[in-house]
Amino acid sequence: MSWALVLPILVPLATALLCFALRGPSALQRSVSVAGALALLAVAVVLLREVLGGGILVAQMGDWPAPFGISLVADRLAAVMVVITGVVAVAVAVYALADIDERRQRYGFHPLFHILLTGICGAFLTGDLFNLYVWFEVMLIASFALLVLGGERAQIDGAVKYVALNLVSTVMFLSAVGLLYGMTGTLNMAELSVRVREVENTGLLSAVAMLFLVAFGIKAAIFPLFFWLPAAYHTPPVAVSAVFSALLTKVGVYALIRVFTLIFTHDVGYTHTTMLIVAALTMVTGVLGAAAQTEIRRILSFHIISQIGYMILGLALFTPLGLMGAVFYLVHHIIVKANLFLVSGVANRLGGSFDLNALGGLYAERGWLAILFLIPAFSLAGFPPLSGFWAKLLLIQASIEIEAYWVAAVALVVGLLTIYSMTKIWNQAFWRPRPDSTPVPAVPVSRGDLLLLTLPIAGMAALTLVIGIWVQPFLTVATEAAAELLDPGVYVAAVLGRAP
Repeated sequence: MSWALVLPILVPLATALLCFALRGPSALQRSVSVAGALALLAVAVVLLREVLGGGILVAQMGDWPAPFGISLVADRLAAVMVVITGVVAVAVAVYALADIDERRQRYGFHPLFHILLTGICGAFLTGDLFNLYVWFEVMLIASFALLVLGGERAQIDGAVKYVALNLVSTVMFLSAVGLLYGMTGTLNMAELSVRVREVENTGLLSAVAMLFLVAFGIKAAIFPLFFWLPAAYHTPPVAVSAVFSALLTKVGVYALIRVFTLIFTHDVGYTHTTMLIVAALTMVTGVLGAAAQTEIRRILSFHIISQIGYMILGLALFTPLGLMGAVFYLVHHIIVKANLFLVSGVANRLGGSFDLNALGGLYAERGWLAILFLIPAFSLAGFPPLSGFWAKLLLIQASIEIEAYWVAAVALVVGLLTIYSMTKIWNQAFWRPRPDSTPVPAVPVSRGDLLLLTLPIAGMAALTLVIGIWVQPFLTVATEAAAELLDPGVYVAAVLGRAP
């Protein structure tokens, strides 16, 4: 068994337990939290290196052979997602040192944060549908606790919507799992890839596939199941909003990619065409919602929905170029979206509000923050040569390649409307003078706190530039990941030890 597969789960779990033992707002607890995030990134890089060098890694827990035991599996997509989780973990852990107050630390922010990371890494590495459900529940419990941490009225209101819809998702997921197990006799994803071919009632199999689409679609916030997200993501502290925006919906997208490339490929004309329509509607409704908002985090929350549509588009096209674009878009969006939320937190600390009507003058007062905003904002909008340009270009090319011109047109129009939203934030928060009616915050941000808030933003902006300018290595990994997704036999042979 390769320990590289287990450590991305054990490291954040151990960090959470240690932070809990050190409970209370202590410098030692904060140091352990940052050290744990760095350790997660380190073991994630080791995992990716092993996967790139040796192919798919598999570990059978307790030496029980698949499909009878618990399998952990890391192909290129899973390994890349664990690395990006590590990157976000480090950025948010450092940012939280200045963003999370002592009261929320006392209530358990740091252990809950690392429990959330444990659930996310477990979801990316599991090779079993039931254990995917288990990791989803770990994420749900930790994310709910983080969402209500502090007990403010807006947080409770957002948390109720968040939990209600996610519980519906859980019920549908378990129902789909039960039906699928009854049809195939297994929940190991590699074994399912083989067994579903033997199912005679393909109509029932398609119905189960739609149950999975709805269950995972709620978690991914696709149309029309997204309304819980903009109601919740603007309510917690910025550090929590950032990790939610970066990772939680992407676990849903990852689950959709996994099951609709490995298991449900029996009727692509129905399942994937349905996803294509859903993807277009998700893009449009998300970007229109963003255009109507004036609060920065609400704008960014609606843009999460819009950008999820692009990722589902790549899966729905179900071509090498489309899946390559979906994988690349996942990586790009996680970094960019987390960074924009982090920037919004600094704007709030300096300007005293998240509301664009109350902000202004940030370019004149803090020119460096304006530059750090422009990099992820332009990338989200798809300006060359930033990472978002390549991600959108791949998906538009993939759409044109199969003559889905209407989807390519939708993607282009949504990109233009994204520019409008980013320009609105720039004009009102940064470019125009501060409104006379808006007082300067009474408590200025200390230099030390400003440094802790800025370092993660600068690091993520640099990574966005690296992905955009030095794009070829990232495209190569995305291409190889797409090839693995389109050839489930490789995954099956690695897990089961035999060819399908």
